[in-house]
Amino acid sequence: MTLGKYEIFYQVVETGSLTKAGEFLKISQSAVSHAISALEKELGFSVLIRNRGGISLTADGEKILIHIKEMMNSYHKLKQDAAEISGLETGSIKIGSFSSVTSQWYPGMLKKFTDQYPSIKVNLMEGNQQEICSWIADGIIDFGFLNLPPAGNFDILNLKSEKLYLILPAAHNSPENSDFPLSMLKGETLILKKSFRETVLKLLKKHRITPRFSYELEDEQAILAMVGKHLGVSILPEIAVGSIPAGVKKIPLAGHQEYCSIGLSALSFKRLSPAAEKFIATVTLWLNENYPLK
Repeated sequence: MTLGKYEIFYQVVETGSLTKAGEFLKISQSAVSHAISALEKELGFSVLIRNRGGISLTADGEKILIHIKEMMNSYHKLKQDAAEISGLETGSIKIGSFSSVTSQWYPGMLKKFTDQYPSIKVNLMEGNQQEICSWIADGIIDFGFLNLPPAGNFDILNLKSEKLYLILPAAHNSPENSDFPLSMLKGETLILKKSFRETVLKLLKKHRITPRFSYELEDEQAILAMVGKHLGVSILPEIAVGSIPAGVKKIPLAGHQEYCSIGLSALSFKRLSPAAEKFIATVTLWLNENYPLK
């Protein structure tokens, strides 16, 4: 019975509402409220603050939420392991992703996965690198796609090395049909992708180049549009420049070492649920099929 109360509390926090938690768990709002009250009585302190604006956690509620998340993750893994032993393919996964992966890779990966495992629910949360790392650390998602290495003590799985491209206005006076030497960036105004900032800065530092920085954006399409308006140039990985709009061109950076890596990160790959393990297996298969090693 206590585990049931913990699950109700967990869903109230996840959904931000007693009503939504009840709808998710298919119980009445009064049953949710009664379970939270019983849990608070059992613990000896309040875990939620209820007001007109909704619900929020008390300081004590914040403390126990960490342990309840771990407990619920273990409980869900137990149910999925039991279902797998019984020959059932069930469960749910929460994945973090950034815009390039979401638009270029995720649809194909998800289609391949749902065709094989239609009963496993997949939830996607899109954010920047810092947000995804925070979601992993807090146990909000099972794993996330990130530029490697991530800012955190996580397990990592390197998926693909991406060649870097310089993004220029189409009329830019640059060498045609050849790689672009980084030395030619001197004097250029650089538009940075926020979540790719550290990769670019390390690259420029390695080549002792200090260009002017004008803007930092997250959306690649906005960066491409600004380059097209001659507001600067940018450096982006291959995945971000699959389609180039009119007025913009891409040129590979010179040098065989100018790559970045995209991979998966998790607190521990050994502790993932069977459903999450199946999705990761699908990710690697889909990449091998669509981006075979040359």
